[in-house]
Amino acid sequence: MQVLFVASECAPFVKTGGLADVVGALPAALAREGIAVRVLLPAYPAVAAALEEAEPLMDLGRLFSGPARLVAGRVEGLDLIALEAPHLFERPGNPYLGPDGLDWPDNHLRFGALCQAASRLALSAPKGWRPDLVNAHDWQAALTPAYLTFSGKPAPPTLITIHNIAFQGLFPRKVASLLNLPSKGFTPEGYEFYGKVGFLKAGLVYAQAIATVSPSYARELRRPEFGMGLEGLLTARRAELTGILNGIDLTVWDPEHDPHIPARYGARRPERKAVNRKALAERFRLEPSDSAPLFCVISRMTRQKGLDLLLEALPRLLDTGASLALLGSGERDLEAAFSAAAKANPGRIGVVLGYDEVLSHLLQAGADSILVPSRFEPCGLTQLYGLRYGTLPVVARTGGLADSVIDANEAALAKGVATGFQFAPIEAGPLGDAIERAAALFAEPKAWRAMVRRAMRHPVGWDSSAARYAALFRELVQP
Repeated sequence: MQVLFVASECAPFVKTGGLADVVGALPAALAREGIAVRVLLPAYPAVAAALEEAEPLMDLGRLFSGPARLVAGRVEGLDLIALEAPHLFERPGNPYLGPDGLDWPDNHLRFGALCQAASRLALSAPKGWRPDLVNAHDWQAALTPAYLTFSGKPAPPTLITIHNIAFQGLFPRKVASLLNLPSKGFTPEGYEFYGKVGFLKAGLVYAQAIATVSPSYARELRRPEFGMGLEGLLTARRAELTGILNGIDLTVWDPEHDPHIPARYGARRPERKAVNRKALAERFRLEPSDSAPLFCVISRMTRQKGLDLLLEALPRLLDTGASLALLGSGERDLEAAFSAAAKANPGRIGVVLGYDEVLSHLLQAGADSILVPSRFEPCGLTQLYGLRYGTLPVVARTGGLADSVIDANEAALAKGVATGFQFAPIEAGPLGDAIERAAALFAEPKAWRAMVRRAMRHPVGWDSSAARYAALFRELVQP
């Protein structure tokens, strides 16, 4: 089976979050299921550089006032197709934001072009290649099912994957004509969303099926507090909605072979983790206690990620004797508050603002526990990395966090199945309770080591999830 992924990010070429990791890692797992994936991306500068020797695939003429074409090549084990449209994508830095930190004002054209290119590719079979199925990822690719539907031509079935419903791609009504969207579709039953053009709404309406990145998130999306205004549509389409938990790339995230950490280790010899703990403490200028956990955070610093709750819970974390190393950036007031907390608690709290992929590996390898207090989390990957590295997750009971971490309650501890700590409701008090539970278990070295080994053996790769995707793809192609 031939499948076309349409996405705005793909690791290792361009990444702002978990979407890129999924799009970059899932094709290899699907290949083991007999499914060949080609990934269509915009030719941002980094993508164009990686595909320097790509072959022309399809001339698209002019797309939104500039020349465009598709080129193809194989790089880093991935079959890539890139949309070359210099007037839209030849821009440095973040793929969505300009130098002022705001969305590019023509994002509707940039990602509308990606969707138009995807639909034309799926319909025309250049050089004899035609996908059996098109999988559009998130709002940036979500007009693809709409364009295929509006073409009126026989088209492959489509699947839209929601990685985070909070980002929907909403634009003024006037852009509909610029995007060549028929006016008949600007209705509540079509791509209209409260008077605006909704890219994600269009995908949810016109795709044959909808997937999201965890079973719990699929259920949560049908509730007003999580559905972001689309809960009614998703409830109506619940028969076509599937939640499949993300996995991680076990070759990139492997403590036994990780080139980015001082000491490599595995479930059989987790004690070598102590060498990484020391290196992490030095990097963040911490003096962690041997009798209390060193917690870490690797996150966007936003309220959605629950970082304001962690600020409230910091006194209780410090009262346990624990330390904290935080890597992230985001909302300025949170950055300032954590920086102030680090200044007020030297040796106990260390903060690095920004994002550093190599440093994130050291945090996972060196910390004892990772905090993920998100108010909502479609899947989450950092807790999966934590399990893989024996860095026991403390997570909010929501979305993929609830699906991937087994809480260390009395029954789970007695049965020997616990892999981390969950808390609910998602408030500062219960987060503090979970931190104290983790610290109390850390004070029992034998029990803690047993849980570390169990976490490291917990399956977090793509194999089982890829099998579910493969079954879904086959069902759509051969109903």
